[in-house]
This record gives sequence, structure tokens and C-alpha cells, in this order.
Amino acid sequence: MGKQQEKPVDQIDDMLDSSVEENLNSVIDEDHLLDIDEVESADSAEVVEMSSADLLQKLEAAELKAQENWDKMVRMQAEMENQKRRIQKDLENAHKFALERFAKELLNVIDSLELGIQASTATSPEVVKLREGSELTLKQFQATLAKFNIVAIEALGQPFNPDHHQAISIQPNASVEPNTVLNEFQKGYLLNERLLRPSMVVVSKAAEQAPDNLPKIDEQA
Repeated sequence: MGKQQEKPVDQIDDMLDSSVEENLNSVIDEDHLLDIDEVESADSAEVVEMSSADLLQKLEAAELKAQENWDKMVRMQAEMENQKRRIQKDLENAHKFALERFAKELLNVIDSLELGIQASTATSPEVVKLREGSELTLKQFQATLAKFNIVAIEALGQPFNPDHHQAISIQPNASVEPNTVLNEFQKGYLLNERLLRPSMVVVSKAAEQAPDNLPKIDEQA
């Protein structure tokens, strides 16, 4: 009977020892796992901190690069706009002044007609008809030139304009203001408001006055 009663007690002791050992191992394993989790958590924080610094640096570098590219694009766009305007202006000038050389040649013909009309002062019927025909031809030439914006420069009686007039002589004249066009030897023309040929003119200057300090002549002597 004594041996039979001791058997359950031994089993209970064995079960208790086994339970204590399992609990102890469990505690050891949990502590170990806790330490590993803390280490991993600390490493992750460092990695996150390092990654944030790297990302901030890369972001600043990317913003700087983007600003540089934006400035380059703005400059390129402005340069393209300026070049576009220059090309457009050159094309407009090419259309406006393409007839410049041809127009200058026509001016020589007009000059000849005007000289012929000025020279035909005779009153004979033949000369009168010739002058009338030349005047009609001259008007047709002038009308044709006007269609292409080629107009004559007004010079006689106008103030001298160095942009449109070329003075070939200066004469004293007290009846007009100084620097007034007195005579025109060759008519000037504009092409689309740009000088095609200047007017050859004579310009006035103030009349010279006799000095007041000349010795008086005694008429009775």
C-alpha cells in the first residue's frame, strides 16, 4: 500500500518540476525576445533618421536643380521670343523695302521727265503737246509710286531737316528764317517712311549786316 501511495506523489512532483522549468524557459525566451525587439527598434530609428536627412538633402538638391532648369527655360523662351520678333521684323522690312533698288532706278526716269517739262517753255503747239504728254506721264509715274508707298519729300519753304534734306549750298537771305530751304535741285523721296533719296537743297542763313563802326564820309569835303 505504501508503494502505491508514493507513486501519485512522485508524479505530482515531476509535473511541478516540469511546469516550473517550462515557465522559467518561457520567461527567459520572452526577455531575450524583448531585448532583440528593442535593438531592432533602435536600429530602425537610426535608419529612419538617416534616411530623413538623406531625403532632405536630396530634396534641397532637386529643388535647386529645378530652379536652375526653370531659369534656363525662361531665358531660352525669352531668347526665342526675341529671335522670333527679329525674324518677323526682317521679313516685314524685306516686304516693305524689296522695291528699294527698283524704285531708285525709276526716280532717274522721273527726274528726266521733270527736267524735260521745265525746259519746254516754248509756246509752239508741238512743244505744248509734248509738255502735256510729259506731264501726264509724270502723273502716272507718281500715282504708281504712291501705290507702293513711295512719296516725294516736301522741301521748298520748309525748315531744313538733316534726315530728309542734303544741303549743297547756303545763301544769306533776310526775308526768311535761317535754315529754310530756298531752292531744290533734286527732289527727294521716302519709301514706307524711310529715306529713299534725300532732297538736294539750298538753305538760307541770316543776312550779313554792315558794321556800325565804319568811318562816316564827309559829303561836303
